[in-house]
Amino acid sequence: MEKFLDEVLIEVTAGHGGAGSMHFRREKYVEFGGPDGGDGGIGGNIIIRANLSMVTLDRYLTKRRFRAQDGFPGEGNERSGKKGEDLILFVPLGTQVFDEESGELLYDFVKDDGEFQVVKGGRGGKGNTHFKSSTHQTPKFSQPGEDGEYKHLRLSLKLLADVGIVGLPNAGKSTLLSKITEAHPKIAGYAFTTLSPNLGVVKRKGDIYRYTMADIPGIIEGASKGIGLGLSFLRHIERVKGILYVFDAAALDIQEDFRMLQSELRSYNPELLNRPHLIVLNKIDIWEDQSFTEELLKSVSSLGRVIPISAQEEINLEELLSVMDSTFFQKELEELHFNEEEHWENSDEQK
Repeated sequence: MEKFLDEVLIEVTAGHGGAGSMHFRREKYVEFGGPDGGDGGIGGNIIIRANLSMVTLDRYLTKRRFRAQDGFPGEGNERSGKKGEDLILFVPLGTQVFDEESGELLYDFVKDDGEFQVVKGGRGGKGNTHFKSSTHQTPKFSQPGEDGEYKHLRLSLKLLADVGIVGLPNAGKSTLLSKITEAHPKIAGYAFTTLSPNLGVVKRKGDIYRYTMADIPGIIEGASKGIGLGLSFLRHIERVKGILYVFDAAALDIQEDFRMLQSELRSYNPELLNRPHLIVLNKIDIWEDQSFTEELLKSVSSLGRVIPISAQEEINLEELLSVMDSTFFQKELEELHFNEEEHWENSDEQK
């Protein structure tokens, strides 16, 4: 089973610069033949690049130290050494690169074409040709190459999801994700089935626009203090535009569960409580009395906009998606509508 690794420490060292050459050409009547040593090559850089096919940092589980190729030494006849090859390290989109020693954020991979040179190769040494002068015709020395840069890095992955699904264990979050996206998370009738975040893509308006959703493993009280599974994955909802709080509709005290979830999010990052949110009451199919559902909705209406659904039976899922559109993506929809109108106006003008 692939391990979901979302934070790792690595060491990166750029290539050492090649040594300059101390060489003398053979030339009649010239002592030592005259200097003609070439410069050493520059050491290879280390570049970090986003890779859309990666969803975890697991490739760094076993190997943590990386070094680029050293520059090649200079040669006679003023031939410079070859530059060392750059080393490219791939990371998933959403990865943040920190300097572990200073804590500084060096780069945040939020674009799929992101690329960052994290350490620079050492300068190559100068050959003895450079040190010839009117008073020093036969320099018998050259420069060594310089060390490449070194950094101790922390790679921290934060999923680039638009909507985060949070809730207690066994609330049906994974089932909901599987019904409204093409994701296939592990689903079972017991708590903590989800041991890592799952991503899915929602296709709307005939696939005119899309957004991603992340199912975060069940949060329990104390998650922000390291209890259960929630803490290590809360970082994956830090970038979301909106949050779905999903509850088992048959829970004893939904209001108290909601307060607990918000308390855990506040302890981790208070800014998360400023994101738009919706309340989803799942599993309403377990009773047939519609009036009971209506009473339940009234009892939790103070928590925000509440949508009753059954993910398993696919009840009210389209209503949920429509409300998500207007709550989380109103700006995007307005821009889409504006672009459509502009397109038709241009078409009419061409006619």
